[in-house]
Amino acid sequence: MARAALRLGVRALALLVFVSVALLPLVSSDDGYRHCEGVVRGWADASSGRVKDGDKLSLKDLLFFLHIPRTGGRTYFHCFLKKLYTNAQECPRSYDKLRFDPSHPDCKLVVSHDDYSLTSKLPRERTSVVTILRNPVDRVFSTYEFSVEVAARFLVHPNLTSAKLMTTRVLTKSRAVSTLDIWPWKYLVPWMREDLFARRDARGVYKVHSSKKVNAYDVDDMVMPLHRYINDPVAHEIIHNGATFQITGLTNNSYFDGAHEVRHCVRKHPDLGRIVLEVAKNRLDQMLYVGLTEDHEESARLFAHMVGAQVLSQSGTLTLDLKEDLPIETDSHPSMEPEDEETNGHLHTWLAE
Repeated sequence: MARAALRLGVRALALLVFVSVALLPLVSSDDGYRHCEGVVRGWADASSGRVKDGDKLSLKDLLFFLHIPRTGGRTYFHCFLKKLYTNAQECPRSYDKLRFDPSHPDCKLVVSHDDYSLTSKLPRERTSVVTILRNPVDRVFSTYEFSVEVAARFLVHPNLTSAKLMTTRVLTKSRAVSTLDIWPWKYLVPWMREDLFARRDARGVYKVHSSKKVNAYDVDDMVMPLHRYINDPVAHEIIHNGATFQITGLTNNSYFDGAHEVRHCVRKHPDLGRIVLEVAKNRLDQMLYVGLTEDHEESARLFAHMVGAQVLSQSGTLTLDLKEDLPIETDSHPSMEPEDEETNGHLHTWLAE
């Protein structure tokens, strides 16, 4: 099992190297370089705290599942965490904002799309962190597909104004948490929704369209093509290095006030991204568990041994049925993932009303 953990760890770091270096802009500039280097190195030095090697493998009082979007996190939550922790032990759902006192949590499990900076609000010495990584190319494809899927649900409305009004009315009435409240979808879905309505208006609302194109990622008159999506500044800001920035606490949803400046400096001077990468690798090394979407079965077994067994032990449960011989089903399409209950449930409600 230790060998399996090492193998997954090496692959996880390889994914971070790919997404942090290969997807950054290739051109650097001397303009403001020294200032930016100081900003990034200063942040890195402040983020370099380590835990004792023996401690990082021990489950602490509070478990923070840092859920990177489109990695299969819903499977882990429903198939593992929901079965390991009782409802009373689960912290109030905090995908949109914190709904409990993080300094004195009266719970044992936090699940959120928030980045690593959330740990600055938690009792760090009593908190363990787990996460799942995914091949960045597959993750980008999946993010694009999900953005289109959710945004397209609003096309039942005659126009964008009507869609926005209905959204506001339903959310005000139900007080529910929707996709539009949750990072990164609160940025990506409205962006795609506006684009879909603009393209529909351009071709005529009632015009029957029949495209001869077979490439679903390049149907320009219907939806924003993938190549335009991934090259847009919005995608550069949120998606390209999204996993790395989540692990380092530098997303545009960060609790760290200086996150924007660090991201700006890394974008302007790409070689500084290697400093961010080192922090990310250090963070992964300190986590209790890191899984890989591409190795669901092996990752799940490792999770059961490294996390599940400790949760059951602490709760007083003496037996753990790991069902070693039962394969875990994986999606045949590398860029598909079951929909997140937290992000999608209420959108179906909107369409039904």
